[in-house]
Amino acid sequence: MEYTKRTLLALVASFFVLFAAAQAKYSAKDNMSLIVSGTSTLHDWDMKSSKGDCAAAFATNAAGVLTSLTSLQFSTRTEFLKSDKSAMDKNAYKALKAEANPVISFTANAGSVTGSEAAGYQIKSTGKLTIAGATRDEEIVAFCKVNPDKSITVTGSTKISMKDFGMTPPSFMMGTIKTGNDVVLKFNLTLKK
Repeated sequence: MEYTKRTLLALVASFFVLFAAAQAKYSAKDNMSLIVSGTSTLHDWDMKSSKGDCAAAFATNAAGVLTSLTSLQFSTRTEFLKSDKSAMDKNAYKALKAEANPVISFTANAGSVTGSEAAGYQIKSTGKLTIAGATRDEEIVAFCKVNPDKSITVTGSTKISMKDFGMTPPSFMMGTIKTGNDVVLKFNLTLKK
């Protein structure tokens, strides 16, 4: 009887150890680069932000290798995006409906992970991207590298259509300069446990 209790306790303890190792939670706050790039009839343009919040959870195997993405939340305030021209920022915030919708966010509940720790991982995740008060399903593809300190550097980009999110591409100088409909969101951040 005593042997059975010890065996049962050992199994329960093993289960909790395996469960604890099966989830790895990471986050990043204000240590990132987000760039929104677009075109216009005059020149290409960028708006940049280094502020935002990101939290991610990964499933891992017994060796601690990433096997899947189990959750991802990212958000930044629209006003954190800045160009080198205040007039452009003002028009961009208007197009982004920033006063009524001050946050840009992406949330996903799952994602596939391929690759290895040595070569790096590719993560594909479909989630809800919210911009200018409109939410759409979007796929985000990112490249991840596990650093020697076990932090994870994440880089990637995705193209979106402003019109898909109910935005009117900004124009300047009484409509003589117009921006293109498509923009590219580029991101680079480091997630830490």
